[in-house]
Amino acid sequence: MTTTQRLIRLTRRPSGLPAPDDFTLAEAPFPKPGPGQVLVRNTHFHVFPGLRTLIGGETRDVPLPPLHPGDTLLGPAIGEVVDGPLKKGQLVLHLQGWRDYATPAVDECRPLEGILPDPVAHLAQGSAAYGSLTRLAEVRKGDTVFVTGAAGAVGTLAGQIARLLGAGRVIGSTGSPDKARRLERDLGYDATVLRGAAPIGAQLAEAAPDGIDVVLDTVGGEQLIAAVHAANPGARFALVGALAGQLSPDRAGGSAPTELDTYRLVTRGIKIAGYRGTDHPDVEPEWETRFGDWLRSGDIRFPYTAFRGMERAREALPHLIAGRAFGAAIVEL
Repeated sequence: MTTTQRLIRLTRRPSGLPAPDDFTLAEAPFPKPGPGQVLVRNTHFHVFPGLRTLIGGETRDVPLPPLHPGDTLLGPAIGEVVDGPLKKGQLVLHLQGWRDYATPAVDECRPLEGILPDPVAHLAQGSAAYGSLTRLAEVRKGDTVFVTGAAGAVGTLAGQIARLLGAGRVIGSTGSPDKARRLERDLGYDATVLRGAAPIGAQLAEAAPDGIDVVLDTVGGEQLIAAVHAANPGARFALVGALAGQLSPDRAGGSAPTELDTYRLVTRGIKIAGYRGTDHPDVEPEWETRFGDWLRSGDIRFPYTAFRGMERAREALPHLIAGRAFGAAIVEL
């Protein structure tokens, strides 16, 4: 019988960006489910940039608690029910990742009923992209769409979704020439702007000579500033993330100041709004149905970078922050 399990704990609050040594691969007693809890053997968990915010302690307006040294990391996970009120062998989605076994409450588990052809796809971040492009930015036929952070978990799906919703031209930004090639070759992006290669504004002017109608922004900073200057009258901006601040070594993950030209916002009638999934509870089921259909038809891909084994989990967040992942970052146990 197994008497211990492995998990990843925060060793110390990082000074700057997290490094593998800021996390510990630890052993803990094998968990026993209490009343109303389910024992789940985890198979996959998602490594999300928001962990930087939880580790930094700047969690105002964030619906998750801060993480302190000694705490086990958390995040979306998929696992198989071993014991408890739910059916043994049932696959469930919950938030107790970063450990071999979890004990979420029954109401914290979501049974996975085969809506998606691959259970791992339930860890995709497409819901935010789909909701932003259908509820806030409302992509129209022929629109030119600009996705910042296009090689990330949201961006790799956002460009494909925009195309499926009728966009005429899709442009993405990334910091890697290899990722730029993959975005255009594998995911249907028409063009990419490369962070650091030349001013973003100049690259956007070349990639979108007729201007931009829709922006899905996951980054902020200079990319959002440039997008405002490239926007057409009536352009719609959906803000999904703020990686420029969240992944800055000079910040703790809970702020991302950006100076926008409000004169351009006014004179061009630009609409700009932040997307929160809790404001649109109808999006998730709608997205899952369409995502499942698109996956089965081959119209969409779910790219992710796998970190295999709990032994590599300490590397996952630093690799993600360093830009070494393409698509979602997922630990496979």
